[in-house]
Amino acid sequence: MAPPRPAEGSTAAVAPATAPQIDPACMALRRQHFADRIDFHAPGLKRYATSEYRGHDCAEFVAISLTGSACALSCAHCETRVLEGMDDLPASGMSLFDRCAALEAQGARGVLISGGNDLRGRVPLRPHLADLRRVREELGMLVRVHPGLPDDETCEALGAIGIDGAMVDVIGDVDTIREVYHLDSQPADFEAMLARLARHGVPAVPHIVLGLHFGKMRGEYHALEMVARHARRLLVLVVLMPLSGTAMAGVTPPPIEQIASFFSLARLTLPDTPVMLGCARPLGSLKAEIDRAAVDAGLNGIAYPAEGIVGYAQARGLQPVFTNACCGVTW
Repeated sequence: MAPPRPAEGSTAAVAPATAPQIDPACMALRRQHFADRIDFHAPGLKRYATSEYRGHDCAEFVAISLTGSACALSCAHCETRVLEGMDDLPASGMSLFDRCAALEAQGARGVLISGGNDLRGRVPLRPHLADLRRVREELGMLVRVHPGLPDDETCEALGAIGIDGAMVDVIGDVDTIREVYHLDSQPADFEAMLARLARHGVPAVPHIVLGLHFGKMRGEYHALEMVARHARRLLVLVVLMPLSGTAMAGVTPPPIEQIASFFSLARLTLPDTPVMLGCARPLGSLKAEIDRAAVDAGLNGIAYPAEGIVGYAQARGLQPVFTNACCGVTW
C-alpha cells in the first residue's frame, strides 16, 4: 500500500535566502566524538531513489502493523495514515513468526514491529512476545519495535528477547499529549517509560517531533531534557509533516530557523550520542533546507535524504554509508 500522502500545500513554506546560522561548535563536537561518516537510511516504508541513492530495496527491512490500520487514539497528526503503509499482520491471517519467516524468505533482514495504540498509549506487543523471541532466535532477524508507552512487564520481556531498539515518542507538553495524541498522560509518564526501558536493558531510540503541537514548538525542549537524563542508543528528530486527510493537513511546520536551532541544541546537549534526522518531515524545498541544516549541525545521519544531500555532506568531509533500514540500524 502507498505511504501516506502529504497534504496539498504542505511544502509551501518558503526557504530563507541564506542558510540558518548554526554554531560551528556543533560540527567540532561531531568530529571530536564520531568518525567522519554520515549514515543515510531508507527503510521499506516507501520506494525511494535519488541520483545519489539507487540501491534501495523495500524487502530488506519491513514495517509490520500488529493492528492493521486500527488505532484507538487516532492522533491528530497521523489518524492511522502511517499504519496504512505497513505490512498488515491481521490481513495476512498469519502469526507474527510465520509472517516474519515468509518475509525472511523474500530477503528481509529485519523488521519494525508497530501498530495502533490502545487507549493507554500501548501497542499490543504482549500477545506476540513469544513469536518475537522466535524471530530473534530462529530466524536471526534484527527487530525494532514501536511499543508506545510499554509497561514494566513488556519492557522486561523486550530486554530478554534482545531487540535492537525500542522506538518511542517523547513528548514534553501535557496539552500536546492530550490534544494531539488524545492520551490522558503527563510528560512524566514518558520519562518513566525511558527509565523502564533502561532498567531492563532495552536500547531506547527516542523520537522528538518538532512542531507536533499543530506546527508550534511547545514541549520539544522539555522532551530533550528528559532524553538527556536517561540511557539511549540514539536520538531521532523528525519534523511535523502535514498529511492529507488529517486534522493537521493545513498546518504550517516550524520555520527552518527554529528547526536548525533545535538540531544545534540537540547536538550540543548530547555530544556523544548519535543524533539522526528521521523519516518524517515536509517535502519540497523545505526538506532540502532541513537536510542541509542537519548536516551543518553535526547530526550523524538522515533518512530518505533529499536530492543533493549526499554530495553536500561529502563536500564537508563526511563519507556516506547507506543502509536500507531504520535510523541507527547496522547489519
